[in-house]
Amino acid sequence: MKLVVAFVHPKDADGCTSALTGEGFICTRINSQGGFLDRDHVTLLVGTDDTNVDQVLGILKGSARIRHEKVENESSVAASGATVMPISFDVEVGGATVFVVDVDRFERL
Repeated sequence: MKLVVAFVHPKDADGCTSALTGEGFICTRINSQGGFLDRDHVTLLVGTDDTNVDQVLGILKGSARIRHEKVENESSVAASGATVMPISFDVEVGGATVFVVDVDRFERL
């Protein structure tokens, strides 16, 4: 048995969970935060047999899309006292970051 842990963009979370449950997978959704930009994302947990991992990954790949967003650093005050204006830049966000973990034991209590 495997546990698939996927971190997805909040805009993709509904599509991912709908696609997974539509194919008969049970999915736990947890709102979370972190990563490179310290932004909100959603963590999906899917327990499945080893033989179904590729199917789960395919569903996630088809449901979590990569997009570009503008990010601005915050304005700050330099040592001289002058205000440094924010700089805007594009970053790639979305898609899915996935870990597949072995499960030694699983029980429903």
